[in-house]
Amino acid sequence: MTNIEGPVTGGVDTHGQTHHAGVIDQVGRQLADSEFPTTPAGYRALLAWLRGQGQLERVGVEGTGAYGAALARYLRGQGVVIVEVDRPDRKTRRVKGKSDPIDAYAAARAALSGTASGSPKTRDGRVEAIRALRLVRRSAVKARTQAVNQLKSLLVTGSADLREQLRPLGPAALVEACARLRPGADLTDPAIAAKTALRRLAARSRALGAEIAEAANLTRSSRRPHPAWSR
Repeated sequence: MTNIEGPVTGGVDTHGQTHHAGVIDQVGRQLADSEFPTTPAGYRALLAWLRGQGQLERVGVEGTGAYGAALARYLRGQGVVIVEVDRPDRKTRRVKGKSDPIDAYAAARAALSGTASGSPKTRDGRVEAIRALRLVRRSAVKARTQAVNQLKSLLVTGSADLREQLRPLGPAALVEACARLRPGADLTDPAIAAKTALRRLAARSRALGAEIAEAANLTRSSRRPHPAWSR
């Protein structure tokens, strides 16, 4: 489509590898749509294409907290007004089906009509730094919990003597006790194999505990004012 005289509104259906953009005029008529890769060059090409369709007023972007986060950050940095758009409602999907152009045009209409009017989170600065670091800690906590649960499960099916020896211990003491086990070399023996597995799981739990503590320290550091800010 050729460039039109007057304002236009863009919409973007976001995905992991590609984004599909659509443009409408001020009365909602579909002007053009195109697909772009999710790369820095792709973001630049997408914006140039949008601006080539007319006077770009705003862009509705789906998934600004996920697949569309990087694109929204780039567009905002280029002075584009971004509107956070939810995915098309189920009625639209039932009537028209799922397709990238349909969703891109729906995002543009939502931004034009005011159906979507929220500004996406900036996802930069200190808040984004803390979010990334907390993600590391949460995943490590989840993995440590899984390791301890597996350790307890092995004890249930293990030898009665070992189970009775370790049963009274709490999670932390249990991990330390299992880390001190000396199982032996004959892994064809179920009892020795079980002790070996318990020791390995305990070592994993210990390592994850150190990772959790380090992640917590990094998170606290990211919350402190930068020295340059106090100058």
